[in-house]
Amino acid sequence: MTMRIQIECPKCGWEPDGGAYWMCSQCYHTWNTFDTMAKCPACGIQYERTACIPHRGGCQAYEPHLDWYKNLDDLLQLQLDQIAIEELV
Repeated sequence: MTMRIQIECPKCGWEPDGGAYWMCSQCYHTWNTFDTMAKCPACGIQYERTACIPHRGGCQAYEPHLDWYKNLDDLLQLQLDQIAIEELV
């Protein structure tokens, strides 16, 4: 069974389309923050919060980055179950 991690704004449900819409406030590099778990690939600054992008359909919320990821609990449980099955074999 394959489970997909869904990424969406915790406030409005906007789903990023993979575009490079986030700009680093330190070095001004622009990238897709979900490719790097909110770490700027140019200078290495780690962001704890992620902005929802209004000009792409979002709501301007500024929420904890991890809150954008849905199904993480289910994915972790699936992996733990698989490890338990492999240990029995």
